[in-house]
Amino acid sequence: MISGIKLDHVAVAVEKWEDAFDVFIRTLGGEWRSGGENIGFAPAQIAFKNDMRLEILRPANIEHNDFLRRFLDANGPGVHHLTFKVKDLASALDDVRSLGFNPIGVSLENAWWKEAFIHPKEAFGIVVQLAQAAGTWFVPPPAGFMMPDEGVESDLTCVTQAVKSLDPALLLFRDLLGGDIVEQTSTSNFESVDLVWPGPGKIRLLSPKSSSNQLDSFIGNRTGRNLYIEFQVKDPDLYPEAALSELPGHEKKSFLIPKSSSLGVDVVLIGRNTN
Repeated sequence: MISGIKLDHVAVAVEKWEDAFDVFIRTLGGEWRSGGENIGFAPAQIAFKNDMRLEILRPANIEHNDFLRRFLDANGPGVHHLTFKVKDLASALDDVRSLGFNPIGVSLENAWWKEAFIHPKEAFGIVVQLAQAAGTWFVPPPAGFMMPDEGVESDLTCVTQAVKSLDPALLLFRDLLGGDIVEQTSTSNFESVDLVWPGPGKIRLLSPKSSSNQLDSFIGNRTGRNLYIEFQVKDPDLYPEAALSELPGHEKKSFLIPKSSSLGVDVVLIGRNTN
């Protein structure tokens, strides 16, 4: 198990920042934390009331690195990666390899930012980024940056990943990445496990019990696939974009803002006082 690890943020890939700003900033109250252009991508990090962060990625400077352009061309917009911060990346990579995972894109040369990745074929349909940062930095938002609607706020509470099989996924998220199991559910159709790390946010692993049910069909021939990102809000009825839905992994009354062609992410809203 990697020591000193925490879940830092979830990232969504889009063609333009504005494709995601309408939902995550105007509707759900995300606040700018940092951003700018990098080699191959331009990140915009926003934070929600519980301080869980979401990173919105768009392609930039693709002539130097086209990884995000290739992702969008192959998959369209959608959840791209989960980032976990570690205290000592070199040591963490020993743990990664010892459990049979193969880190890629390893970069240890920069004293300010070191990183490595676990490919989505090994990480159940999502890229896992391991990063060691020497500090934090702030870049102001671009001119004319969108502001939230008045009085809007939410907590980014959960990233739900549908996985073909629960035990192999737990080898990654519990045994390697150090997630603590806080809730387990079993129904006739699925099993789910909620894992947490220090700080806000959690990851839910949801596995079908039958090869013929809807969740299994959603996963298809993959090892896993992102199902939705969940937010807690004061009153879901105040969101005309959201429709009441019955979702796997939810006993509570839940509302769905369905994915659009430009966003590629299902957004689930749960009332803070909803049973």
